[in-house]
Amino acid sequence: MVEHKDAFGSVFIPEDWSLIPLGKCVTEKLSYGINAPAIPFDGKSPAYIRITDITEDGRFDDSDRKAVQTNEREKYLLREGDIVLARTGASTGKSYLYDERDGELVYAGFLIKASIDIERHNPRFIVGQLRTPRYWSWVAAMSMRSGQPGINGKEYSSFLVPVAPKKEQDAIANTLAEFDKHIANLDELIEKKRGIRDGALEDLVAGRTRLAGFTDEWIDTTVNDVTRDIITGGTPSTSHPEYWGGTIPWLASTEIHQKMLDRETTHITELGLANSSAKIAPAESVLIALAGQGKTRGTAAFLLRPMALNQSLVALVSNERMSPKFLFYLMESMYLPLREVSSGDGGRGGLNKKLLKKVSIRVPIDVDEQKAIADVLTAMDDEIKDLEDERNKMVQIREGAMDDLLTGRVRLAI
Repeated sequence: MVEHKDAFGSVFIPEDWSLIPLGKCVTEKLSYGINAPAIPFDGKSPAYIRITDITEDGRFDDSDRKAVQTNEREKYLLREGDIVLARTGASTGKSYLYDERDGELVYAGFLIKASIDIERHNPRFIVGQLRTPRYWSWVAAMSMRSGQPGINGKEYSSFLVPVAPKKEQDAIANTLAEFDKHIANLDELIEKKRGIRDGALEDLVAGRTRLAGFTDEWIDTTVNDVTRDIITGGTPSTSHPEYWGGTIPWLASTEIHQKMLDRETTHITELGLANSSAKIAPAESVLIALAGQGKTRGTAAFLLRPMALNQSLVALVSNERMSPKFLFYLMESMYLPLREVSSGDGGRGGLNKKLLKKVSIRVPIDVDEQKAIADVLTAMDDEIKDLEDERNKMVQIREGAMDDLLTGRVRLAI
């Protein structure tokens, strides 16, 4: 390995590699995107890729696909070998390598296009170098020079890219592409399984689909009739440090999206519990978020171990007429109805204990049927979690491979 020095420290690369400014890896000067308002996507015009459309791992998120009206369409179309870089704000440094599978894309004004010279450089190799820890250290230092986060085209052009011989670039890019392909396949499978699971949830908890062997009736009742307790919480005063840092796990509503809830927000002391309205909910309670202007209000989760709650959470503790896990899945399926019964107006509404008690539900009278439904849905959730764990493991392996291959510490046989 040979040491090279720049303004940001030492860089060690193999002897047959080079450090080349990004501006020398392109076919034309780095250019800025079009400044024009986004419009609804009509399926005909090119989509408009904005900073917010680039995910943390460098994909185009088309879930909110927009278009743009422009008479300069050709000028701003992305083509093979084009990389766009975010040039301002908290997203500064994020990159996206154009993929034809994403369809025609026009890039927005807060992005900069770097058209990689594909005869001399592999764009996937180059974009990989724009996602390394060294690159992000450079972004952090460069973007704050003017006091506001941002990097212009000239500054991006100056970034020194470690470049391998072209054949090695191709081999590294192909290896990383295989990781990306496997991760993408897992993403697709996870989404498919989630769709099947969500459909099963709606059918099973509503009684539209009955499991074999169960024929007893379903009854109309209320949340109050199937719970033996409904527990609300509180927050110990932060002006008393002796209330915090104890051994009692304490939950804020921000944790509700865990679904299967076993991770606390922090810990409080016995003194904090005694001097606040915080209460400990038992394991197998169904938690519901009472407030939140975003998606939080009305979200349900299942508590896997006893924890104290804050004032934005309520715990439904099932009685002998109700399977705790079935109640969770039922409450999860009632996310939108729960938001509709919230008190207050618009997005500022909130649920409360009194409202929840009155919520009407329809459930199997046979608790064994409730448990069987919950078991089916739990098996689906476990399968999805296993796939998510596999995906996360593959991402970690890919990150390690990127670090080794893009620094030249590990060489591929060419």
